[in-house]
Amino acid sequence: MQFYKEKLLSPGQLKRLNEHKYSCTSVSLMDPFLQPWWNWLVSKVPLWLAPNAITVLGLTVNILTTLILVWYSPDAKIEAPRWACLLCALGLFVYQSLDAIDGKQARRTGTQSPLGELFDHGCDSISTVFVALSACIAVQLGYYPTWMFFQCFCAITLFYCAHWQTYVSGTLRFGKVDVTEAQFTIIGIHIISGIFGPSIWMTEIPYIDGFELKYLIGVMTVVCTLANLYSMFSVIFTGGVGKNGSTVAGTSVLSPIIPFSFVVVPAFIIYRKSAENVYENHPALYILAFGMVAAKVTNRLVVAHMTKNEMQYLDTALIGPAMLFLNQYFNFFIKEYYVLWLCLIWVTLDLLRYCSQVCLEICDHLKIRLFRIPTGGHRIGTSQTSTITEKNEW
Repeated sequence: MQFYKEKLLSPGQLKRLNEHKYSCTSVSLMDPFLQPWWNWLVSKVPLWLAPNAITVLGLTVNILTTLILVWYSPDAKIEAPRWACLLCALGLFVYQSLDAIDGKQARRTGTQSPLGELFDHGCDSISTVFVALSACIAVQLGYYPTWMFFQCFCAITLFYCAHWQTYVSGTLRFGKVDVTEAQFTIIGIHIISGIFGPSIWMTEIPYIDGFELKYLIGVMTVVCTLANLYSMFSVIFTGGVGKNGSTVAGTSVLSPIIPFSFVVVPAFIIYRKSAENVYENHPALYILAFGMVAAKVTNRLVVAHMTKNEMQYLDTALIGPAMLFLNQYFNFFIKEYYVLWLCLIWVTLDLLRYCSQVCLEICDHLKIRLFRIPTGGHRIGTSQTSTITEKNEW
């Protein structure tokens, strides 16, 4: 039974998606050391458990542990309980581990499909928002709102650009210091905050007058962001596999910047123009609202890459930010806090609607189930060997 009317994917897109082959390279520093743990972990997973179920389980754990942190410190200024920071570290570790083995489980059960790759990246786009937000709360960046905005949107931007370069070159590339390294750094931040309390990050470093420990995080963020953006844009400008160096869809390599700018630019303008200081007073809510818009746009980019299709510039998720913008333009007719909640609800429902409909259409086309292993499916047993590039392979 179909629960949708207008199809989001054309027959041509579904055909190209069915022909899509996952391509990934990795030179991650940590992945080789973690492979034995991931291989052991997947060997303990029952064969009847669907890979997509593993993915969504990890995402759910990560979201719930982060929301506990948000509950205790919605303004990222209040010192969250130490146990909440430790719980968040555990939640991120669980998510990271499960995210690394879902592809391995797909190979064990013979259920690899383009849907698995799409589902995995879709969950990652949402998780990125929560992971970045949790790190900011753990070090009380609410006292530095502009820095917190920068920190969160750096993570969101890097994730988007990673798939931007994939849309251009056809290959997802992981650098030496990439997702895994960032996740374990944030796990370390949560553990330190859990043991010593979030106030530890306000400690001044000896011999450097006025330089607090948390400033090291800012320096690391800037350095790693610039290094990763440099390598990504090198691929974007020179690695196009389409005609005349274009994207896999034959479009301009710069075209993906347009839909993403419709997220970042309004987010910054609304933050700076707010007379009620809606971002400074409710940073977690604000980041989540615009983060979900970014996740929706990123999902559309992933779908465009896998279906070799042109990416649409406008999106229904942008109605959420438009509510805030128009409310400001008409002199705050409605309290911004309530409009922000309305924005979050709208973009979240819109994201869920889009993802579920795309998954249903792909399931219908490929004749597969999203969360079930086919009866009598091809189970190839447990493999204890894997290469570094298999981390998220579908």
